[in-house]
Amino acid sequence: MKINIENYGAKTFEEGLPAIAIAKELDADAAKKFCAVKAGDKVRDLSYKPSEGDTLRFLSFEDEQGAQAFHHSSSHIMAQAIQRLFPETKFGIGPAIKDGFYYDLDSTHIFTDADMAAIEKEMKQIVKANYKFERREMSREEALKFFGDKGEIYKVDLIENLPDDAVISIYQQGDFIDLCAGPHLLATGMVKAFKLMSVAGAYWRGDSNNKMLQRIYAVSFPDKDALDAYLFQLEEAKRRDHRKLGQELELFLLLDEGPGFPFFLPKGMVLRNELENYWRQQHALAGYQEIKTPLILNRELWERSGHWDHYKNNMYFTKIDEEDYAVKPMNCPGGMLVYKSKPHSYKEMPMRVGELGLVHRHELSGALHGLMRVRCFTQDDAHIFMTGEQVKDEIVGVTKMIDSFYKLFGFPYHVELSTRPEKAMGDPAIWDIAEKTLAAAMDDMGMPYTINEGDGAFYGPKLDFHLEDSLGRSWQCGTIQLDFQMPEKFELTYTGADNQPHRPVMLHRVIFGSIERFIGILIEHFAGAFPLWLSPVQAKVLSITDRQAEYAAQLAQMLKEAGIRVELDDRNEKIGYKIRAAQTEKVPYMLIVGDKEMESHTAALRKRDEGDLGAMPVDHIIARLRQEIADKI
Repeated sequence: MKINIENYGAKTFEEGLPAIAIAKELDADAAKKFCAVKAGDKVRDLSYKPSEGDTLRFLSFEDEQGAQAFHHSSSHIMAQAIQRLFPETKFGIGPAIKDGFYYDLDSTHIFTDADMAAIEKEMKQIVKANYKFERREMSREEALKFFGDKGEIYKVDLIENLPDDAVISIYQQGDFIDLCAGPHLLATGMVKAFKLMSVAGAYWRGDSNNKMLQRIYAVSFPDKDALDAYLFQLEEAKRRDHRKLGQELELFLLLDEGPGFPFFLPKGMVLRNELENYWRQQHALAGYQEIKTPLILNRELWERSGHWDHYKNNMYFTKIDEEDYAVKPMNCPGGMLVYKSKPHSYKEMPMRVGELGLVHRHELSGALHGLMRVRCFTQDDAHIFMTGEQVKDEIVGVTKMIDSFYKLFGFPYHVELSTRPEKAMGDPAIWDIAEKTLAAAMDDMGMPYTINEGDGAFYGPKLDFHLEDSLGRSWQCGTIQLDFQMPEKFELTYTGADNQPHRPVMLHRVIFGSIERFIGILIEHFAGAFPLWLSPVQAKVLSITDRQAEYAAQLAQMLKEAGIRVELDDRNEKIGYKIRAAQTEKVPYMLIVGDKEMESHTAALRKRDEGDLGAMPVDHIIARLRQEIADKI
């Protein structure tokens, strides 16, 4: 039979050969390397026997779907170990998740750290035994009887709620059998490294009316080096946690009096203002005009925009003079009203209008997370009104601006094109045009992108920009949304060259996304050690003894007058203590002065990441810092 194999082309094999045998003919290490196989659009076990004309893609741990098969197999290994050690346990579900897996368990035994170690030890025995994962199918009646007889009430519940035409399958490795659709690895021996991470509570099916189960989270990898690297990254992420550093560096507060509503402290405001000042500077150069729209607007506006029907659950409401009002969750409806406030001509197009607008969105308390998930945040919104002929050029222009912003901070990024969601406003044909326009702009720039089906905004498709931080984590920040719907709903017009009214096309776009969230990302990306231009305190002047206190104060004043953010540390402490304090505060530069520096009108310059740079004239130091600030390095 002839099989098409990705990266190998069409090849002929003996009929009835399983995918793993085919893989071994292509790669001697296939049994160690591949986790699953994709046949057409379905991921299957490597025991799958392909048919004539099938297109196969072999999946390793490096492939997302291969990793899912690996992690899901790992969850079965963990469940088998738990069944051996705690045989009264009833099992819920054990899916693969990002970076690992979990299993939900119903047990009278409360799982402890000591239990986790015992489970890991038993898992090692199961891996060493190298049990095969064997799949077989059952009828609904057989499956209900099999799991019912075992007292597995959660498996029975799952089976009863499967569609009538569902294929019911089980997987067995050694003495453990589980209800599962698969796919799985060939055998348990492939899971060389794993670690149980934590135990949490979880309601069955996520419903608080159901019983609370224990959920054990874990991770697994094909080798110990990969596990060690992952655990190191976790520790590094803890060290960089913006909530911890935000408090230590006195940037912001998260208080019980306002959950989800962050308080920015003076140093945090410096950081925030620097970001906003740069935003304003770059947008002014790019021809944007800045506006400010109200925080609260009436119900009629939100009904007109579609938010009342499509976004109501995320909004806050109030009454004024017995009329319904809403706190804005987005800036765009206010931007529509600004546009409508006077007539416009095609000669004004494209009309670029920006707003650093505070918005409020209702988030469940359990979803709140530092600055990353809050209930109020400032969006660096801009709305571009344009003619149909200008759309592609404006998309390209915005993309180039986003690129320049992210490169400034050292963020690599990738782009996703998010298409029409299930609940969308407007004509599907208009959506198709909008999606093709976004794709064409990316193609013209030679910028790669992936398709994210069904994740567009309710009023239009979008390009989402996912930046990558220093730990390799992805954050969705920038977005460009192409909107043919809002101009229609708000009856926006401009007078064309033919002296007739025309409907503008509209772009919604953000670069930072949320100022608060972007600050959280920056804190973790730089581990609080910001580049000089962003640092709340750019330099500290440290006196060695009281004799230099007056000279140190003069130096601090000189730096301040030169526009450098400076603090003076003339405390009666040892110089080593003062240096360590400045390092802990992550101050980029220290100017250390003793008798020798005072006599020569110099300062010993010390840089945060480089150490002692030697004594220099003060005017040279100021020039150096001013240049570095101007260059934003």
